[in-house]
Parts: sequence; structure tokens; C-alpha cells
Amino acid sequence: MNNFNEKWALVTGASSGIGEVFAHELAAKGSHLILVARSESKLNELARKLMKKYKIQTEVIVSDLSQAGASTEVYQECINRGHRVDLLINNAGFATHGLFEEQSLDRNRDQIMLNVMALVELTHLFLPDMLINRRGAVINVASTAAFQPNPYMAVYGATKAFVLSFTQALWKENGNRGVQFLTLCPGSTETGFFDAVGTNDAVVGKKDNPKHVVDVALHSLGTSRSYVVAGRMNYLVSQMNRFVPKKVMLQAVSNLIRPAQK
Repeated sequence: MNNFNEKWALVTGASSGIGEVFAHELAAKGSHLILVARSESKLNELARKLMKKYKIQTEVIVSDLSQAGASTEVYQECINRGHRVDLLINNAGFATHGLFEEQSLDRNRDQIMLNVMALVELTHLFLPDMLINRRGAVINVASTAAFQPNPYMAVYGATKAFVLSFTQALWKENGNRGVQFLTLCPGSTETGFFDAVGTNDAVVGKKDNPKHVVDVALHSLGTSRSYVVAGRMNYLVSQMNRFVPKKVMLQAVSNLIRPAQK
């Protein structure tokens, strides 16, 4: 999918961070946008800004995708408004950080529901329409955390490993059916991600620019890749588990993201 002009793109987690940058970059390429997040005021402000600057159409759907049934409601709202989605960007997600037993079970449940279940549901709901027309694309946002277990971010790492595996499987299933699948794996990025986590201890290396991350993803849709890691150093680090013993890799990751001593 190389031509975004006049196509409809749905972006989850569109009110900030990588999702907001996806919205800006796609609008600049002429895409119409369906913006999904929990913050109605931020979405409305973004929608107005993009319509005025790029003369595109925008729709706002306020939804907490961590809640049961929310994905179906988003899909049905798109149908009710008469929009067929050409590009689905499953970007919404969050992480928890710290010793697993000290984390809120409810918070981790929401994390799994948002990072995994909502992504699966939205893909399942929007894919059939793309297949009928033999065109479209799905970008699922994972992380460099997908490539190895992550002590102190155990649930987050596991959810992103699921996203990578799931999307690569669908990339293969749909290789000759006209719909592209891509997993985007950013490293630490200049967003509010770690503010939501509640710590900066888990930052590994220099933070990437979110525009660079989005540019890498959109450029990669024109290739045959099943996944892309934003940043050369991030790519090299993500591949280390192929050459370094598991115990050594786990210790290294543990040292990097262990919470600061209280």
C-alpha cells in the first residue's frame, strides 16, 4: 500500500504519541482519518487541526478499548457512518513496570485486553472487508520488547511478543490476498509512554523521534517485510537473542530495566 490519498485510515491511541504522529503523517499524504482514543477533547482538537491544515475528512470515536465489547462498538460505528477502512493501525497500548506480584491485577488485565485482545478483535472485524476488495493494510505496533522476555515488564513484553507472532502469521496467511500486514517495533521513543508506566527506569538507550518511527512504518508498507524495527541500533539489539545465550540475555535485560532501589 503506497498510495494513501483519499484512503480511510483508522488509528487507535490517536490522541498522543506515535498514534498522533501517524495521524499527522497520513493526513499530510491525503488520508481521511478515524481517530480512536479515550480522550474526547484531545481527539476533537486533533481532528479540527488536521481538517483545517490538510483539507481531509476526520471522524472521532471515543472508546476505552480495554473494555469488553469496545472493539465491536468501534467497528459498528464505522459501518453506521458509512466508512470502509483501508488502513488499520493498532497502536493503542500501555505497560506496567516493577515486580509482577506488586502490580495491580486489574491494571495488568486491562493491559492484556488493550495490547492483545483489542488488537485481535479490531483486526478480525476489519479484515474481511479488506479481503473482499483485495486491498488494504494493517500495522500492528509491537516493540523491541517483543524479541525477548522482559523482567520487571513481564506482562508488557509478553503482550508485544504476541503481537509480533500474531502479525507475522497473518502476514503469511494474506501474502497473496491483497492485504498487507506489518509489525512495527519501536524502541524507547519520545512520547508520554513512560509517564503512563509511571517510571523512567525502563528507558533503554537514546529515545527515538516518533516521526522517524512512523516514517519507517509507512515506508515499509511498500516492501515485503513482515516486521520492521525502527532504528539501526534497536534492530541490532533486537537480534541479539539469536546469538547470545538466553540466561545471559535475560540478565542483561534485567539489569537495564530493574526498578530503581527505593
